[in-house]
Amino acid sequence: MAAAEVAAPLDTRRDRGAATKARLGPKVWHFISFAAPGVLVYACFVLAPIGISLWYSLTNYNPFNPPTTFVGLRNFGLLFEDQEFLTALRVTSILTLIVVIVPNVLGLGVALLLDKRGGLYNALRSVFFTPVILSSVVVSIIWSRLLDSEGPVNELLRALGVSTPPGWLSDPDLALYSLASIVCWQMLGFCVVVYLAGLQGVPQELLEAAAIDGAGPVRRFRAVTWPLLAPALTINTVVLLISAFKTYDYVKVITNGGPGSGATATIAFNVLATGFDANHVGYASAMAIVMLLIVAVITAIVLKLLQRREIDL
Repeated sequence: MAAAEVAAPLDTRRDRGAATKARLGPKVWHFISFAAPGVLVYACFVLAPIGISLWYSLTNYNPFNPPTTFVGLRNFGLLFEDQEFLTALRVTSILTLIVVIVPNVLGLGVALLLDKRGGLYNALRSVFFTPVILSSVVVSIIWSRLLDSEGPVNELLRALGVSTPPGWLSDPDLALYSLASIVCWQMLGFCVVVYLAGLQGVPQELLEAAAIDGAGPVRRFRAVTWPLLAPALTINTVVLLISAFKTYDYVKVITNGGPGSGATATIAFNVLATGFDANHVGYASAMAIVMLLIVAVITAIVLKLLQRREIDL
């Protein structure tokens, strides 16, 4: 009798285990069928390169000057004594701050102006979005010609009576801001489209109710429209932040890090110059890892703050 009582719970547990396996089986198979290829690609092309770079950053790896030795954290210690890297960090921070703020503000203003129906407004939306689909190299070449000392912009200023137009790309005090303006110009259309999508998702009933209550256009924007644009603000800010912090192609094509001593050299520019021009792959990998950590931390903080604002709304 006692043996039968003990066997019954054991059989129940076996049945439950078999049922659990039966339920998990299809889920595991679905993961293998659909998620595993994506995870594999992500591991091969994202996680593996990061792991390799991390290993290189702990060595003095130079493909043309063997042997490679393990140096630990020495590369990271040297980075924060390297004035060239610290200058690149300052340049990248200024560039990122400008690129995050200016397209966001201007993009919102343009989106409000274009939030109307009609063929003209559809055409204008296409015009503003066109720079986004252009190659950054093409944009860089076009603007480097326009802002050249003898380019159309300075020729126009001379025609207007300016005897000595500024050196937009040759003056160390102006070059970084000219470069940032070019990046902002190309990213403006992206912000416009995202904000337009957000504006078209604002319920008209809320705006009409606010108008009935006596709220003017400014009050309706502050109380109704702007809070509902929180997701659009999050998308634009995070995309602009990441794009600006890893800026390389504009710098390479337009100024090559100059004028002067690194006036426009970003961290990404220094990483490639150190790794591929000077062949100090270990040191360049340490720069890349630091840049990755900075971007990851700042992005996580910004994303957390902006998403908290969305939840509070």
